[in-house]
Amino acid sequence: MTVRILSLENFFNPEHKDDFIQSLKISLSETGFVRIKNHGLKKNELDKAYDLIGKLFSFSESEKNRYRLPSLGLRGYTDFGVEKAKGQAKGDLKEFWHIGKDLPKDSPYIDRYPANIWPQGLPEFQPVFSSLFTQLEGIALSLLDAIGQAYQLNPNYFPSLVKDGNSILRLIHYPATAGLDTKNQMRAAPHADINLMTLLVGATDSGLQLLDKKGNWIDVETNQNEIVVDTGDMMARITGNTLPSTVHRVINPDQSTNARYSMPFFLHPHSDALLSPLPEFKPKNHVPPITAGEFLDQRLSENGLK
Repeated sequence: MTVRILSLENFFNPEHKDDFIQSLKISLSETGFVRIKNHGLKKNELDKAYDLIGKLFSFSESEKNRYRLPSLGLRGYTDFGVEKAKGQAKGDLKEFWHIGKDLPKDSPYIDRYPANIWPQGLPEFQPVFSSLFTQLEGIALSLLDAIGQAYQLNPNYFPSLVKDGNSILRLIHYPATAGLDTKNQMRAAPHADINLMTLLVGATDSGLQLLDKKGNWIDVETNQNEIVVDTGDMMARITGNTLPSTVHRVINPDQSTNARYSMPFFLHPHSDALLSPLPEFKPKNHVPPITAGEFLDQRLSENGLK
C-alpha cells in the first residue's frame, strides 16, 4: 500500500491539474489516504500554533476544566482519557481542545452549534487558530473540488454540503507514556474518522499507522511540511465506499518521556445535510438516509462523548 504524495500547487496549474485530480482519486480510492505538500501553510505560523498548544496544555487541571462544556467533544476542553474508540473499553491516552467555525449572525446554525471558547492568558490563541481554521478549510474545499471533478459531480454539491458546516480543528496533547497503562490503552486506538475528510498537519512526533486491506499496519510519515489527508465515514457513505474510511491509529512509543502534539482538522457538513449515496457512484447496497447531525450524535455517543 502506497500513500501518494501530491503537490496542491498542481491543482491550480492547467498543465498538471488533470494529473493531480486523477492521482488524488487513485490514492483516496485505494488507501483512503493521501499526503499533500506545497499546501500554502507557513512554517512560522505552524510553529507558533504548536507553541501555543504546548502552553495551553500546561495549564493546571482546574484551569483547563474551566473550559469544559457539559456536552463533551463539541467545543473547548475534553479531559484526558475520556474519548474512546468505538468498541474499546478504555479511553485514549490524550486530551484535546476543539475550535469550530465562527458563523455569520444570519446562519441558520448559529444557535445549533456551541460558540467557541477561548482560553484566558493566551492573547494570540484566538487569532492564530481562527486563521489556521480558515486556511485548512480552504485547502479542504480545494480537495473536495478536485474530488467532485474526478467523479463529474455537480460543481455545487460539495460547497453546498459544507457551507456553515460543523467542522472542527482539534488540538491534541498525547502526554509522555512513561508511567501510563500502555498495555491496555493507546494514544489513539484503531478507529475510522466520522467526518467527510480529515487534514492532519504534521504532528510533533511519529506514531500514525493505517490498516491496509490485508490487515497489516502501515506507518504513515507525518512530515512537518505535509498534510496527511484521509476520507471519513461520511464520505464513504455518500460515495458508496468508493472513497473508503480507512481504520488508523496512533501507537504508543516505549516508555517515552516525550509528549506528542497534533492538530487535525475535521471537515463536516452542516447538520441538516442528508448523507445518502450519490447515484454517480452506483451504490450496490441500499443505505438508509441520515442527516449529518444525527450521524455525528450517534458516533459521539459511541465514543463516550455524549
